[in-house]
Amino acid sequence: MEIERLTSFEFEEIKKKVLGVIIPIGSIEAHGPHLPLATDLYTIHEIAKRVAKEVPILIAPPVYYGLCRSTRDLPGTLSIQGETLKLLLLDIMESLYRQGLRTIALLSGHAGGTHNCYILDAGETFLEHHKDTRIFVANIAKLLRDLSQKIELHPQDSHAGDWETSLMMHVKPEVVKNLDQAFEDYPAFPEYELVTEKTKFWHSGIWGNPKLASPEKGKKICDLLVKKLVELFLSGSK
Repeated sequence: MEIERLTSFEFEEIKKKVLGVIIPIGSIEAHGPHLPLATDLYTIHEIAKRVAKEVPILIAPPVYYGLCRSTRDLPGTLSIQGETLKLLLLDIMESLYRQGLRTIALLSGHAGGTHNCYILDAGETFLEHHKDTRIFVANIAKLLRDLSQKIELHPQDSHAGDWETSLMMHVKPEVVKNLDQAFEDYPAFPEYELVTEKTKFWHSGIWGNPKLASPEKGKKICDLLVKKLVELFLSGSK
């Protein structure tokens, strides 16, 4: 149940029956020639919708923007500061809390490490001031690592490659295009040293091999992610 589609009267009744609420968080970021800039948002939002079909939860209006450190100079990437993301999430959670919701999941389709640290910090900060809440924080890459034994993927596949392209081919196939132009790429940034011209080390927006992707694999990945998230919400209801 997407909050934005409800009337205030419907929301008032439905909020009494749900296990909690998901805030889908994505990014507007380069994903090669074959996936749209909003890929990270599309994947997690579509997965959240499928979770909502399995258990009674609400889905908050999604947060499209995220912190994109390594891809910030690639065409189309629109990045925000980590503090901006954290404050936005705190405000959204505070508003959901005022509406009586006490279980909140911050789910990110963007796997950037710095981005997810700010999401985690937002969750920790909110929990510190609202000890009667349950806060879940997860990102799609971490969830996939937890499920790695059930999915055959290249160990370095992480961005616009096999799993992400497969997932998009399943959940939102109409926006996948130019697969014939996609290619395998495994960028290598200097270890320990920070660099300003990141496009010298990663110009494609691809980290993996999209040529291995398939809708069938995407369905398997989607089903496993939905099952894992359903289990999280059910554990939070005890």
